[in-house]
Amino acid sequence: MILASQLVFLTCVWITLTPDVFAASEIKKSYQRCSASVKRARKQETRMRNNDSTKAWLLKYKQLLHIEDHDFAMRPGFGGSPVPVGIDVQIESLDSISEVNMDFTMTFYLRHYWKDERLSFPSTTNKSMTFDHRLIKKIWVPDIFFVHSKRSFIHDTTVENIMLRVYPDGNVLFSLRITVSAMCFMDFSRFPLDTQNCSLELESYAYTEEDLMLYWKHGNKSLNTDEHISLSQFFVEEFSASSGFAFYSSTGWYNRLFINFVLRRHIFFFVLQTYFPAMLMVMLSWVSFWIDRRAVPARVSLGITTVLTMSTIISGMSASMPQVSYIKAVDVYLWVSSLFVFLSVIEYAAVNYLTTVEEWKQFKKTGKISGMYNIDTFQAMAFDGCYHDSKTEMDQTSFSLHSEEDAMRGRSTGSPSTDTSQIKRRQSLGGHIGAIILENNHVIDTYSRILFPTVYIAFNLFYWGVYV
Repeated sequence: MILASQLVFLTCVWITLTPDVFAASEIKKSYQRCSASVKRARKQETRMRNNDSTKAWLLKYKQLLHIEDHDFAMRPGFGGSPVPVGIDVQIESLDSISEVNMDFTMTFYLRHYWKDERLSFPSTTNKSMTFDHRLIKKIWVPDIFFVHSKRSFIHDTTVENIMLRVYPDGNVLFSLRITVSAMCFMDFSRFPLDTQNCSLELESYAYTEEDLMLYWKHGNKSLNTDEHISLSQFFVEEFSASSGFAFYSSTGWYNRLFINFVLRRHIFFFVLQTYFPAMLMVMLSWVSFWIDRRAVPARVSLGITTVLTMSTIISGMSASMPQVSYIKAVDVYLWVSSLFVFLSVIEYAAVNYLTTVEEWKQFKKTGKISGMYNIDTFQAMAFDGCYHDSKTEMDQTSFSLHSEEDAMRGRSTGSPSTDTSQIKRRQSLGGHIGAIILENNHVIDTYSRILFPTVYIAFNLFYWGVYV
């Protein structure tokens, strides 16, 4: 359009310079027509520029960056030395850690730095140009991927979180905001007193070390984290950056970068939910050692209840953990605690059996059951599970009758010896009941009251000393 307006203007000038051929009036009219044509052409050009300013801007940056002049399917400096690509990472959050799936989810900003002289442009102010995701498909960018990743995506709210910044000398900054779920090979042999080491690995998919060299842009300082990063069950001890090489038999050697972080598990949750209930169940099972050995329903029900409760605790812990083939630290504690509860039930079975054998031997010698355990006693225990001694009941009955008589006599005579006689009778009755309890206590129960707590305390000292 500019060329056409220039041709019209030159024609008008040529006509004005040839007065011999045209008359003066015709020259003037022609000049006016030429001026009007030039004005119309300029107005039309201005109108078209205003209506399609986007195309004009795209044409400008394409020409400025030489987008159409180069083949960006090829890496910069193809055929020469490998392209150095610097990497730095800003970790925004650790979203979750899954023991069942053995993976973690992380959100971070991934930034690439490299130089592509094909994108250099002249600039008097030495200012960079910033672009969004629309330019990425037209130029060369590093093909970084995450090794052992399960899921990953670039955030796209409200638009794709991609930024490209080009400097006049051809240096490029390429930044993305990414969320990645990757595998973490965890060791649960010390769970829940464990410390896990996880890493996120970055690598070029297509370019070997002969074409692309990955490195941390600022060394160990290339990995930055937000101060508020925290997890419900873990404490993040440290983040570190490292590098290495990976070899594939079919393609060759590749540069690989590592984002390493150490996670230490919080133990307080498991103390409240697992360890403390297990301790209570073990101590509750010891109560049966102080219950009369003839109270069969009481001791059996207590033992079975504690065993079933321990089974529930073990099942709940196993349901929230991966099905690993080795023993975990929590398994050691729970199964040993279950063993103590189970042994308390076996202890009463032994006491009951030995008591029966002892009574049978006594019956063979004397021809009758020991006076301590008569038929009335067994019949009473069959109903309420408690030991009843006929002598004690007779003494209690006589004691109550004598107490009433003494009270009546005391009211009538007012003798001070009444209180003394009541105290003596009570002391004799208490001594008789104590003797019955001691006689009814088996020697296994006596030893178990000391042996079980001692061994369990020793186990706890050993367990917490080894794993903590």
